[in-house]
Amino acid sequence: MGEFSLIERITRAAARGGAAQASPAVVVGTGDDAAVLRLPRGHDVVVSTDALVEGVHFRWLTQNPRTVGQRALLVALSDLAAMGVRPLGCTLALAAPSSLELSQALGLARGVGAVAARARCPLVGGNLTRARVTSLTVTVLGSAPPGRFLSRSTARAGDGIFVTGELGVAALALAGSERRGRRLRHLPPLRLAAGLALTRLPGRGACIDLSDGLLADLGHLLQASGAGAEVWVPSVPLRPGFAQACKRLRLAPLRTALAAGEDYELLFTLRPGGLGPRALSRRLGVRVTQIGRVTRRAGLHLAGGPKGFSVGASALGFEHF
Repeated sequence: MGEFSLIERITRAAARGGAAQASPAVVVGTGDDAAVLRLPRGHDVVVSTDALVEGVHFRWLTQNPRTVGQRALLVALSDLAAMGVRPLGCTLALAAPSSLELSQALGLARGVGAVAARARCPLVGGNLTRARVTSLTVTVLGSAPPGRFLSRSTARAGDGIFVTGELGVAALALAGSERRGRRLRHLPPLRLAAGLALTRLPGRGACIDLSDGLLADLGHLLQASGAGAEVWVPSVPLRPGFAQACKRLRLAPLRTALAAGEDYELLFTLRPGGLGPRALSRRLGVRVTQIGRVTRRAGLHLAGGPKGFSVGASALGFEHF
């Protein structure tokens, strides 16, 4: 149908999904050479980019186009959630081989549109190009008052370490999909509201989203903050029946909980004397669990695990190169 007709169809499909909802931040959206966004008075702009690549982040055999599109935007928005900022808009760069079916391209757009509507993050532009495999590169833009955002580098010794939700869920879903030949329907959570709520808490410390796994991402936070940590292994939040589900799928339960990635929950620290997990759960609107403390002693130390337990090199998380 040609490049520009395809762009028009994709734009309409995303809009039907809700991506083109009215927003006071959007002065000029799709259809021009560039988008124009209006920042709230006195705010800073926050920008993040993520890519999903066929064969690396998804496979057509196990995921449908709408799920891939939803996941592309949810993963990008997780970075804004970890910074505690409100979205302004997003762009989508789609690269695909000429063999990609029209229904797949439109399904991707509808998936992006559905999440854009839910997150109030309108699609304001993008690009289409030919490539050997399909990839979606999403850029999200947000805003925050000066200094009113979260960072990896602000943890201090004595801080409590907390996490939202339950860990290891994404790894279970992926393993079940691949080993049983089922469609992967699991999607990352949207934690924008929780991130915004964290910025309003007294005594807030550092924050990061869990994309590479608990120990890997906590390690990134500690390195940025120049601190160490003690993790209370028995406190790591798991869903009921987690260990049994792991064993059925030939996964090591503790290693999966501590080192598997793509949960996209928030890991954050709070100064001593702050709110406890129950009050935090009410304030953030999601289950919150304390799993340890930041220490002056360098390194990451596990407490309460089985004797001789070690996660090994897998705790470092997935690396592309």
